[in-house]
Amino acid sequence: MERQDDGVEPVGSLTQHDRATEPGSPPLACEHSGSPQQEEPAIMRRNDHYLPVPGEEKNQDSSEFASTNDGSNVSIPLKNLYANDGSPLHSRLGPYFSDGRRRVDYVLAYHIQKPNSIRRQSSRFGDMNFVRRLRRSMSMRSSRAPLQPKEDPEIAAQEHRTDYHEDDKRFRREEFEENLLETGLELEKDEGSKIPGIGFLKIHAPWNVLCREAEFMKLKMPTKKVYEVKQGSNVVEKVRLFIHKVTAPLHPKVDSNRPESVKSLSHPFSREKQHLFDLSDRDKFFDSKTRSSIVYEVLKRTRCTRAKYSMGITSLLANGVYTASYPLHDGDIEGVSAGPNDRKLLYEEWASYSVFYKYQPIGLIRKYFGEKVGLYFAWLGVYTQMLIPAAIVGVIVFLYGCATVDDNVPSMEICDPRHNITMCPLCDRACSYWKLVTACGTARASHLFDNPATVFFSIFMALWAVLFMEHWKRRQMRLNYVWDLTGFGEEEEDHNRAEYEARVMEKTMRQENPTAKGEKVKLTCTDRMPAYLTTVVTMGFMIAVTFAIVFGVILYRISIKAALHMSNYPAARSNIRATVKTTAAIINLIIIIILDEIYAAIARWLTKLEVPKTDKSFEERLIFKTFILKFVNAFTPIVYLAFFRGRLVGRPGNYLYVIGSYRMEECAHAGCLMELCIQLCITMLGKQLIQNNLFEIGIPKLKKMLRQRKSELDSKEQEELNKKMYRHEKDHILGPFVGLSPEYMEMIIQFGMVTLFVASFPLAPLFALLNNIIEIRLDAKKFVMELRRPIAAKAKDIGIWYNLLRGLSKVAVIVNAFVISFTSDFIPRLVYQYMYSPDGTMHGFIDHTLSYFNVSDFQPGTDPLQPMHLGYKVEVCRYKDYREPPWSSTPYELSKEFWAILAARLAFVIVFQNVVMLMSDFVDWLIPDIPKDISLQIHKEKILMVELFMKEEQGKRLAGRENHNQDNYTSPSPANQSPPQPRSRPISHANCS
Repeated sequence: MERQDDGVEPVGSLTQHDRATEPGSPPLACEHSGSPQQEEPAIMRRNDHYLPVPGEEKNQDSSEFASTNDGSNVSIPLKNLYANDGSPLHSRLGPYFSDGRRRVDYVLAYHIQKPNSIRRQSSRFGDMNFVRRLRRSMSMRSSRAPLQPKEDPEIAAQEHRTDYHEDDKRFRREEFEENLLETGLELEKDEGSKIPGIGFLKIHAPWNVLCREAEFMKLKMPTKKVYEVKQGSNVVEKVRLFIHKVTAPLHPKVDSNRPESVKSLSHPFSREKQHLFDLSDRDKFFDSKTRSSIVYEVLKRTRCTRAKYSMGITSLLANGVYTASYPLHDGDIEGVSAGPNDRKLLYEEWASYSVFYKYQPIGLIRKYFGEKVGLYFAWLGVYTQMLIPAAIVGVIVFLYGCATVDDNVPSMEICDPRHNITMCPLCDRACSYWKLVTACGTARASHLFDNPATVFFSIFMALWAVLFMEHWKRRQMRLNYVWDLTGFGEEEEDHNRAEYEARVMEKTMRQENPTAKGEKVKLTCTDRMPAYLTTVVTMGFMIAVTFAIVFGVILYRISIKAALHMSNYPAARSNIRATVKTTAAIINLIIIIILDEIYAAIARWLTKLEVPKTDKSFEERLIFKTFILKFVNAFTPIVYLAFFRGRLVGRPGNYLYVIGSYRMEECAHAGCLMELCIQLCITMLGKQLIQNNLFEIGIPKLKKMLRQRKSELDSKEQEELNKKMYRHEKDHILGPFVGLSPEYMEMIIQFGMVTLFVASFPLAPLFALLNNIIEIRLDAKKFVMELRRPIAAKAKDIGIWYNLLRGLSKVAVIVNAFVISFTSDFIPRLVYQYMYSPDGTMHGFIDHTLSYFNVSDFQPGTDPLQPMHLGYKVEVCRYKDYREPPWSSTPYELSKEFWAILAARLAFVIVFQNVVMLMSDFVDWLIPDIPKDISLQIHKEKILMVELFMKEEQGKRLAGRENHNQDNYTSPSPANQSPPQPRSRPISHANCS
C-alpha cells in the first residue's frame, strides 16, 4: 500500500558509517531531497529495510530510530509509526514525538510551498550509502520539469522566482537543522499537519544535552540536601505569619510536594557533582520550562553560515526561513484529553473570574512561565494589595466632603440668594451678566474634593507610595530567596540581535581597509548618529503634536461655550459648563487612546532605527521612548487644567486673546479643581474600560470570530478538528507572546494617575483597585488560554520599571504640593481666615475673593449684546481675582492680598515638599530592603553549602587514604587477596551520557 509523504519524518535518519563519531555524539544531519519537482512519487512501505544502526549509539538517548520488536538489527524511521490508513499508531496528542515517549521541548514552524501542480517530497531512502543518497538528492534538486505549453511565461517566471526563494529558505533550514543535530538535539518534522501550508520542526533535548547546557548556563538546581526554614521571631514576622493564617482561605489550592518550612539547598548544576542532585526521576528533574529555555539557548548559539552572513534563529525568523518558534503548553484545559497538568491548574486557580478574591499562585506561575512573568504578576499583586488601604482612605476623604458640604461656609454663601452678586460675562458679546448663585451646584460639588482632608490625603498618598516601593523590595528579595535567584546576575551572555549583526556585516563589506585580526567590527555612535537625530526630531514633533491637539481642544471649549450661549434652546443654555467640560474630556480621552497606539508604533520604529545590540538594550530603549510619549499624551490635558487654565486670562477690559478673537477660558468660581477631577475621572475610567479591558477582551474575540468566518467548517466540525489536532498545532493557532512591556505600561500610567493628581480625585485609588482586580484575571486568562507559552526568562527584579515608579513617586510629591497650593482654594481660605477675617471664620470669604469692574471700561465690541438680560442695568460687575477696584488710585492693578497669598502658596510648596520628602526618606531608612529572616536564611545556605563540600572533600581524602593503605598491604597468600573497595562514591559521568 502506498501513502503520500505528508506525515511526520525524523531528521537525520541516516547511518553514521561515513564519519567518525565519539560515543554519545548526535547523528549527522542529512539534507532531504525535498525538491519541489520530483520524477517519482514518494512511497513508504512498512517492510522497507534500512541500514543497521551502530550498536554503540543505538541504545543512547540521542538515537533517531525506533527499533523493531523482533530484536533484529533493522531500524525503521519514526515516520513509519503509521497505520495503513495513515493515522498515527500512538493516539497521544500531547507534547510528544511520534513515539509517544520523547517530549517536544520546542517547536519551529515554517511555510510549505503550495504550487499549482502537485509537488511530491522526496522521502524514499533505499539500501545505499550516504554519498549515493546525497548525489541523488542534489540531482533531483537540479532537475526542473518543463513548462506546460499553455502556461503564461510571466507567471512561469514568477513561479520560478518563488521556487528559488523557497529553495533558498529550505537549504538554510536544512543546514541549520544539521547544525542542531550536531549539538545533540533530536528533531522530527511534521509536514502533514492539519494547518494548511505550515510545517513543524519538533525539537527534543536528550538527557546529555540538558546536563551539558545546564552546566554551561550555571542553572541552580535543588540538591538532595534539605534544611528547615526557621521563621523570624521579631514582631513584623509574627504579624506576617498571623495574617497568613487568617487569610488561609484566600490562598489558592495548589498542591505543594514539600512543606513551606523545608527548602532544598540549590547549587549550580555540574556533571562532576551530579551525585549531589536527586536524579532518581530524570523526566521531572528538568521541568518543561527549564527544558524549553535550554533548547532556546542552543538555538540562539547555533549558526547558519550558508547566507552572506552568519544567521542565528532570530535572523532566520526575521528573514522568514522560519515563521514562528515557541515552547509548548503542558496540555489542554478542557475536553477528554485534558489530564492533570499545570496549565489546567493555573486556569482553575488563577485565570478564572470565580477566584478573583484569592491570592495568585505566584510559585506555580513562575514554575510554568518563568521568573520574569512571575515577577510581573507578583508586582501587580503587591500593587493591587497596597491599593486597598489607599482606596479606603480615599473613600473616607470623599465621604468627609459629603458630610461637611452643608457646613461649608463659602459654598453656603455662593448658594445664598440674598447675596445678590452680579458676575462679569464669561465670553465676549454672546455672553451676558450672570448671578453667582447659579454656580451653587459647582461650588457644592467642588467641596467634595477640595476640603481640608485633601491635604491629609496628599501626604498620606506620598507616604503610601514610599511604603509600596519598600514593600515591593522586600517581597522581591523574598521571591529571590525562594526562587534561588540570590546569586543570579546580569553577567550572563546576551546574544546580539539579528538586525545588529546584519548592519555589522554591511559595515564590514563596505570597509575598504580590513580590520586587524581579532578586532571586532561594531556600530559606533557615528554610525547611529542619523538614527539618533531622527529619534530626537520625531519625538519632539510628536510632543508638539500632542500640545497642538490639546490647544485644539481648548479652542473647541471656547467656541462651543460661545455657541451654546447664543443658542435659542433653553435646554442647551441651562447647563453650559457641564456640557462643555464633559464633551471636552471625552474628546481628550478618544484622542489619547488613538495617539497611544500610534505612539507605540512610532517608538518601536525609532528603536529599530537605532539598531540596539542586544534584546535587553532594545527593550530598555523602547520602554523609555514609549513611556515619554504616552506619559505626555495622557497627562498634558490634565497639566493644562491644573496649572495653566484660568491663569492666562487677563481681566475684564483687558483679556488675553489667541488666534484672533478667541478669549482664553476662565475657571469656575470654585476653581479649576472640579474640572480637573472630571478630566481625570473620565480619562482614567475610559482608558481602563476601553483600552485596558475592552481591547484585551474584544480584539481576541473579534480575531477568533473572523478566523471562524474564514474557515469553511461549521462549529461542530471545527470542534472535532480541534480534538484531533496535536499540541504543536493547537499552540500555533494561539497569538504570539509580545512581551510584558504593554502590561507594565498600563500599570505605570495608572500609577501616575493615582499618585500625581490624587489631591483632585481621592477616588482614583478605588477605581484603580477595581480595575486591577479584573486586570489580573484578564491577563491570567490571556496568558493561559490565548497566547503561546513564552520562553522562560530569568530575572531578579522588574528592571527599568522600578526606576520609573520611584521617579513618579518623587514627582508626585511636588505635583500634589502645587495642586493644593495653586489649583485648590486651600491656601486662600487659610490666609483669609488668619489674616483678613474679622472674626476668624470663613464668613465673607467669597466677597474677599471677588474684584470690582466698571462696565464702562469694556473695550469696544466686547460688551454684552443683551446688557438687560437680568432685568436691570448693570454698572459694576464682579470677577474672581485679587485686584484694586476701579475707584482706587491704581485701578485694576494686583492688590497686596494677591502677593500675600502668592507668598503663602510658595511657602506651602516648599514646606510640604521638604516635610513629605523627609518623612519618605525616614520611612525608607526605617524599613530594611531585605527582611531579617531572609538575610539569615541566605547566610545559613552559604554555611550549609560550605559544610556539604567540606564533607565531600573529607570523604575523598578518607577514601584516598584507605585505597593507599590497601595498596601497600600485602597478604601472605596471593590467592586470598581481594581488591580494595573504596567507601566513597566515585564521580561518574555516566548519568549524563
